[in-house]
Amino acid sequence: MSFNEKFDQHGAWRREFALRLKLLSEWMKDHDLLNAAVEERLLRLEAQVRSDKVMVAFVAEFSRGKSELINAIFFAGYGRRIMPASAGRTTMCPTELGYDAEVPPCLRLLPIETRLKPQALMEWRMVPEKWTRIDLDVNDPVQLAQALEKVAEVRHVSRDEARALGFWHDESPDDNPRVGADGLIEVPKWRHALINIAHPLLKQGLVILDTPGLNAIGAEPELTVSLIPQAHAVVFILAADTGVTKSDLAIWREHLITEDQSNESRLVVLNKIDTLWDALSSPAQIQAQIDRQRATSAEILGLPVEQVIPVSAQKGLVAKVTRDDKLLQASCLPALEQALGQGVMGQRQKILRSAVAGGIAELRAEAGRVIHIRRRDLAEQMIELRGLRGKNDTVIKHMRSRIEQEQVEFNTSGAKIQAVRSIHLKLLREVFHLLGTPTLKTELAQLTDALKQPGIKLGVKKAYGQTFARLREGLQKAQSTSAEIHNMLGGSFKQLNSEFGFSLQAPKEPEMSRFMVDLEQIERSHLQYLGVANILKLAQPEFSERLVRALATRLRVVYETALGEVELWNKSAASQLDAQLKERRRNFSRRIEAIERIQHAATGLDERIAEIDAHEGAINEMDSKLDELTARLLETPHEQQAPAAAMPVLAAVVAA
Repeated sequence: MSFNEKFDQHGAWRREFALRLKLLSEWMKDHDLLNAAVEERLLRLEAQVRSDKVMVAFVAEFSRGKSELINAIFFAGYGRRIMPASAGRTTMCPTELGYDAEVPPCLRLLPIETRLKPQALMEWRMVPEKWTRIDLDVNDPVQLAQALEKVAEVRHVSRDEARALGFWHDESPDDNPRVGADGLIEVPKWRHALINIAHPLLKQGLVILDTPGLNAIGAEPELTVSLIPQAHAVVFILAADTGVTKSDLAIWREHLITEDQSNESRLVVLNKIDTLWDALSSPAQIQAQIDRQRATSAEILGLPVEQVIPVSAQKGLVAKVTRDDKLLQASCLPALEQALGQGVMGQRQKILRSAVAGGIAELRAEAGRVIHIRRRDLAEQMIELRGLRGKNDTVIKHMRSRIEQEQVEFNTSGAKIQAVRSIHLKLLREVFHLLGTPTLKTELAQLTDALKQPGIKLGVKKAYGQTFARLREGLQKAQSTSAEIHNMLGGSFKQLNSEFGFSLQAPKEPEMSRFMVDLEQIERSHLQYLGVANILKLAQPEFSERLVRALATRLRVVYETALGEVELWNKSAASQLDAQLKERRRNFSRRIEAIERIQHAATGLDERIAEIDAHEGAINEMDSKLDELTARLLETPHEQQAPAAAMPVLAAVVAA
C-alpha cells in the first residue's frame, strides 16, 4: 500500500471515529451521563483525532531533486510540476505545506528582514499582517505553480547585510555564498513560507516541510532545534551520481542526527538514479552500480542499507503524469511510497490509536461510575421498600421521617465536603505554579542572561545544562506534589464513602515522566546545535536571543500540555464528587416520593418495586450500550492487504 493509500485509510478512520464519538456524546447527553470530566474527555478525544498531524520533512543540499520528489509523491495528480523544480537552486526558504480550513487557499511569505528582530518564528506566525499573502486558485494548476515560484525568489545584498541576516561568516569563508561581479551576495527574499491548500492529503492532516540547503538551514536555528526534530519522519535526499558529499554529510551530522537519538525515523533517498542509466551498460551492470552507491551511502551515514532507497523522482513524476507503468516501476518511486506508507503512516496510526484507546478507557470509567451510583441507589431503595411489605401506616410514616432526617443531615454535611475541596485546591495551586508560564520565564531568565554576554560563549552548554536541570527538578516536584494530592484525596474519599455511602475513587495523578522525555529531546536538539560549528554564531547577541526564544516556544507547548493533564485530573476528582452529590439528592427525592405513593395507595408499594425492577433493567441495558459504543470507537476500518514490497520498508518511526 502506497503512502497516499495508507494516508487515505488513516483519514477514513479519523472521519469514522469523529462520527462515532458524536453519536456517543449525544447518547450520553440523552441519558444524563455527561458530567464535566466526561465532557472534557470527549472534547479531548475529538480534538486529538481531528487535529492529528503527520509531518514529513524533506531535507537536502540544493540541486538534489528534493522539490521534484515532493511533486512526484504528492502532486502528480495535477498533471504538472507544482513546487518549483527547475535546474539549479529552487527552494530558498523553508516551506510548509498544510491545510487549515479557517484560512483560504493562499501562500504566505515572511520577509527575510524579520531575522534582524528577536522574535522566534512561532511568534511571527501569530502576526499575520507581517506576512505577504498571495491567494491561490487550487483548481488552476498553472496559477498555483506560478504563485509557488515565489519561494525561490532572492535578493542581492551587501556583505554587511548578509552578515546581519546570518548568511555570511568571516570566520567560515568556505561556507559563504558566492559574491557576484557587482560585489553583492544572493540571499533568500523570504524567511519562511506557508502554503495552505485543500489537497486531499493535506486536508487529512499531512504537513510537508520542504527545507533549503545547508547555508540556509544553519542560519535559521528554529528549523534545526524545533521543526525538523518534531517531524514524524525525515526524508534525506542524496544524488545518486555523487553519493554522500561533504555538504551532505555536514547536514546529516549537524542537523539530522543527535546524540542518543534513534535514526529509524530517517529515510535516505538516493535520487536521480536515471543519471546512471547508460545505454552502453547492461541492466545488471547499472543495478550493480546503484547497489554499490546505496551500500556506500548507508555505511557513511551509519544506517542499515534498507533505509537507503534509490529513486528517480523526475522519471516517477513523468510516469505518473503520462500513466507509463513500466517507467514508474523503473523509477522505483512505488518502493519509496510503500516505505513511507508502512513506516511513517503505519507507525503513526499505531501511536494515535494507542493514545486514543487510553482516553476511551478513562471515558468509560468516568461514565461507568455514574451508572454504578444509580445501580447502587436502586438496590438500596429496593431493600428499603421490600422491608415495608405488610407494615402498617405508623411504620411507613416512621420510614418517611427517617428518610427526611437523613436528608437534613446530608444537607448539613456540606462543610466537610467543602473542606475536602479546599485542601485539594490549595495543593493543586502549587502544581499550577510549578507548570505555569511565569515559572518557565523565570527558569529561562538565567540562560538568557548567560547568552547576552558579549563575545564567544564557551560556557553556553553549561548554562543550558543548568537550565534543564532546574526544569527537570520542577517537573519532579510537580510529580511528588501530585502524588501527595492523590494520597490526600484517597483518604478523604474513603472517609466520605464511609459516612455517606459514596463510591468515590481518587483518579490516578498525571504521569510527568513523558514530559521529562520531551525535555530530554528538546535539550538534545539544542545541545547538538551548540557544537563548535555554531559557537561563532552564538557570539552574535541577536542570534542567541532567537535561539532562546525558539527554546521558550517549544517548552511552552510541553508545559501547557502538562498543565492540561493536571486540570483534567482535577476535573475528574471534582466531577465524581459532584455526580455523587447530585445522585444522592435525587435519591432522597425518589425515596420520599415512593413513601408518599405507598401512603396514598394500597398498590403503591408493589408498583414502586416493579418500577425499580424496570429501572434496574434499563440501567443494565445502558451499561451494555455504553460498552458497545466505546468499543466501536476502537474498531479500525478493514485494512487491505498491502502488495509485496519491491524494496525493504522503513521499520519504524520514532513517536512524536
